[in-house]
Amino acid sequence: MKTKSTKQKNVVVSVVMGSDSDLPIMGEAAKILDEFGVSFELMLTSAHRAPARTAKYAAEAQGRGVKVIIAGAGAAAHLAGVIASHTPLPVIGVPIDATSVKGMDALLATVQMPGGIPVATMAIGKAGAKNAAIFAVRMLALTDKRLAKKLNDYIAQMARDVEKKQDKLVWPVS
Repeated sequence: MKTKSTKQKNVVVSVVMGSDSDLPIMGEAAKILDEFGVSFELMLTSAHRAPARTAKYAAEAQGRGVKVIIAGAGAAAHLAGVIASHTPLPVIGVPIDATSVKGMDALLATVQMPGGIPVATMAIGKAGAKNAAIFAVRMLALTDKRLAKKLNDYIAQMARDVEKKQDKLVWPVS
C-alpha cells in the first residue's frame, strides 16, 4: 500500500480511521482505490478523542475537492456519523472489530443513524473496507467514463474468476 499524506492535492476519496490500529483494516480500502487509480488520502481522527479536529476535517473536506469519505471505527464507532453531521458529502462507514463483541457494537453504532444524517454502512472488517472502496468507485464512475470502464472490467474479471474456480472444483475434498 502506498503512503498518502493528509496534505495531498486532488484527493477524491478520504479514508478516515479512528485509530492507527485500524490501518490493517482500512488499508483494504486503500488497496482498491490504488487498483482503480483513484486519488485518496489516509486520515486519522477521532470522534471522541479529537472532536474539534474531526469536525474541522469534515467541514473542510468538500472544499479540498474530496467527493466521498470512507470512515472506519471500532467500539462506539461514532466517527462516520460525526463526519456525516459536518459535511454534505457521502459518507461510507466501516465497522471495525475492536471489542469483545466482535464488531457488533461498531456495526450498530454506524448503521443506526438518525433520519437526516445518512451513513452508508458496510460489513464489519476487511470485507467492509474493500466494499466501501468499491462503492465509492461506483459512485465516482457515474460521472467518469474511464473509471466506469475499469469498474466494468473488474466486475467481468470477478465473474471469470468464478468460472476458473468451477473448473478446479473437486469432490470429495481431501
